[in-house]
Amino acid sequence: MANAETKSPEDVIVATIEELIKRRGGDSIGVRAESNLLADLEMDSLEVAELATVLADEVGREPFSDGIFPETVAELVAFYNS
Repeated sequence: MANAETKSPEDVIVATIEELIKRRGGDSIGVRAESNLLADLEMDSLEVAELATVLADEVGREPFSDGIFPETVAELVAFYNS
């Protein structure tokens, strides 16, 4: 997946989500800032868990273990900009 040393948290988030979507055959789903993780991107609980793991590994923290569940890509990015 992404490399945190060369990519921003936003880049890691988008690349990871795109990879998860590609793996399940949803290539036509576009990842945008306003995309809802569940409704628009159709992420399931396993994909959210994988996203959290990648973020923890590559960025050093993730919002889900803090009890924060961002609904959109923009909200997830904002977690890292705060």
